[in-house]
Amino acid sequence: MSQVQQIDVGDDEGDQRIDRWMRKRFPQLKQGQIEKMCRKGELRVDGGRVKSSTRVETGQTVRVPPLPDAHVAYAKAEARVSDADAKLIQSCVIYRDDQVIAINKPAGLPTQGGSKQVRHVDGLSAALKFGFEEKPRLVHRLDKDTSGVLLLARTRAAAKGLTAAMRHKATRKIYWAVVAGVPRPYLGEIRYGLVKAPGGGKGQGEKMHVVHPRDVDRTEGAKRALTRYATLYRVAERASWVAMEPITGRTHQLRAHMAEIGHPIAGDGKYGGSGQENLGDGWGAKLGGIISDKLHLHAREMRFEHPVTHETVTVTAPLPEHMAQTFDTLGWSPDLAAHDPFEGLS
Repeated sequence: MSQVQQIDVGDDEGDQRIDRWMRKRFPQLKQGQIEKMCRKGELRVDGGRVKSSTRVETGQTVRVPPLPDAHVAYAKAEARVSDADAKLIQSCVIYRDDQVIAINKPAGLPTQGGSKQVRHVDGLSAALKFGFEEKPRLVHRLDKDTSGVLLLARTRAAAKGLTAAMRHKATRKIYWAVVAGVPRPYLGEIRYGLVKAPGGGKGQGEKMHVVHPRDVDRTEGAKRALTRYATLYRVAERASWVAMEPITGRTHQLRAHMAEIGHPIAGDGKYGGSGQENLGDGWGAKLGGIISDKLHLHAREMRFEHPVTHETVTVTAPLPEHMAQTFDTLGWSPDLAAHDPFEGLS
């Protein structure tokens, strides 16, 4: 075990969460260990207690309690990326330069680890160094069953720039989904707030409840949420191809919002009912027939300001196999989509 340490936050380490700062400094630590240190008051910044989400700034002093020895722990963690997994994650890369990597995250692969998740993008990203000393850093996340564009920063400065851009809404994300029924009006906004359902766990175990906009301010824990949607194509009244743009970024926002307006995303057992089959009345997340029961939600496109060149970069992710098959079955093709499906919304 090490001794208590007092560590100053460096010039290039400011404006980041304390848990991320700790994982960078001490790669042998797991998220749960850091959160426990925070709860017990063992991890402090300038003498004060912190949460895992507390942001540290340049010049602050972090009190770090005695830690397990770090020898070979990090090396062992990276060694767990098998050749097959390394090949898989490298095949997902759809954009790469000296600052940013974008991957097309496969459906079913978690972004980060948890109590029951040992194989995830954050761990496999050790195979995405491509000559750099450090693995790239996650700057946002996608749900386990959602596929599509996921950004990673190759440098600390790039991570800081991308995180700030997302915080200040200087990025744009467009998702594609197949939903039950036909949303009307065809172009619109969903403004229901969201609050965590009681009794749920963290991450994939969570479920969100919707809250009417007029009740958000008086509902404890509720947060406002805004989703834009555009109905692109439909098959009678049975199913639709919908583009969605989350203006806010709440947990399960798109899934909860679409279910609340009566058009759950196909394959969404959590919000659309795992045993319900859509019989053409606009409800039920199982479309039936040869349509896959997997979640039909895909982060199709992401536009962001490059953290170094400041040019606008647009990254587009091809559909996952199960959605591509559904599109083919329903007679749709990606090239039918408008360049900007939300042009009619201000």
